[in-house]
Amino acid sequence: MLKNKLIPILQRVFSSLKHKEFRYFWFGQCISLIGTWMQRTAQVWLVYTMTNSPFMVGMVGVCQFTPILLFTLFAGALVDRFSKRNILLMTQSALMIQAIVLTLLAYFDMLQYWHILLLSIFLGLTQTFDMPARQSFFIELVGRGDIMNAVSLNSTVVNLAKIIGPALSGIVMVNFGTVYCFSINAISFFAVLLSLFYIEVSPQQVIREKQKVIQEVKEGLCYIKQSKALMINIMFMAIICTFAMNNAVIIPVFAKSVLGMGAEAYTGLMSAAGIGAFIGAVFMAFRAEKGVGKRFFLFCLCTTALLQIFMVFVADYNAAFLCIACIGFLNLAFMNMGNSIFQLNADGEHRGRVMSVYSFLNQGSTPVGNFYAGTAMEYLGGVWGFPLCGIAAFGLLGFVFICERQELFSWIHDNEKRADEKISI
Repeated sequence: MLKNKLIPILQRVFSSLKHKEFRYFWFGQCISLIGTWMQRTAQVWLVYTMTNSPFMVGMVGVCQFTPILLFTLFAGALVDRFSKRNILLMTQSALMIQAIVLTLLAYFDMLQYWHILLLSIFLGLTQTFDMPARQSFFIELVGRGDIMNAVSLNSTVVNLAKIIGPALSGIVMVNFGTVYCFSINAISFFAVLLSLFYIEVSPQQVIREKQKVIQEVKEGLCYIKQSKALMINIMFMAIICTFAMNNAVIIPVFAKSVLGMGAEAYTGLMSAAGIGAFIGAVFMAFRAEKGVGKRFFLFCLCTTALLQIFMVFVADYNAAFLCIACIGFLNLAFMNMGNSIFQLNADGEHRGRVMSVYSFLNQGSTPVGNFYAGTAMEYLGGVWGFPLCGIAAFGLLGFVFICERQELFSWIHDNEKRADEKISI
């Protein structure tokens, strides 16, 4: 009986893995992203111990994500012109080179703060093209029918890496040093590069190259503006991605200044965010057939802001672990539904540009959020990192609810069932 019940559940959760090309990409990312999170975790802790300044930790994020803020919309227009697979081969190779340079500088004891800033800028420039290409690549691998499940399973990989990566990074840093975290990341890129070499997808028709990039960007923005679902999604994502997703800056300062603990607590709390997000990803993969639940979508974005405000009362490691895990779950569920709204409301001609807006909101807003959180903790203390971000997010959400209440009411109660939008109320 248990087996008969379990098999349909597993088939439902992992439905997009029936596509061979997606399996290759998914397994390649399983390995590569663990290395990525090992490097991210080690780098943030290294910068904080090197400078003892939350502001300077935040500046690393500013350098990494500012190129995405400035150029990702233009990158989306270029992504629509060329093969997504070929773009990913180039961007993943560039990311591997960045990890190798970081490893060599650390190994020869030459690594300085300004090196990390420059390498972060290079990383951001590469991700400017990598993210819209990767997000718009999923539908080529699985088709429209399994896109939400594919997004959810990709999130399981990302968030499993957020659990394993920081945990491994803590062990490696304590016993061997940060340089080994960087080297493991460099090696891990071979997995995703190998998967891309084995993937074969039918080439899609591209936009005429005679068009100017700026014209294509304007056309893409006009296309987005015409969709009520996309515009509502953009407003909410802009708020949450900017103010409610600054864990990388806040957690190391929180662990040291509020909890009075070291690298093990920091990596443990980073893993907590990953655990919550991983559970959220599995949950969202299971309910993918139901589509985007609009009320659940709104519940997630409001609750994550309130939880971050509540963190002002948290000064115990176990309570912090639980709260951060819940925040990870809510953020993942929100981002998963936001991604699906973009995917399901975009046609093939505009998908790269639409997903570049997703990248712009998801990562391009990070410099603002990192600067805000880092500056707040620099002058008011680490205890105010989460609460002030939560207050900003909740206040802006309230403003949107008040100003756009009629549009939101209409969107929530829209009973039109379009074939290309799997939205359940």
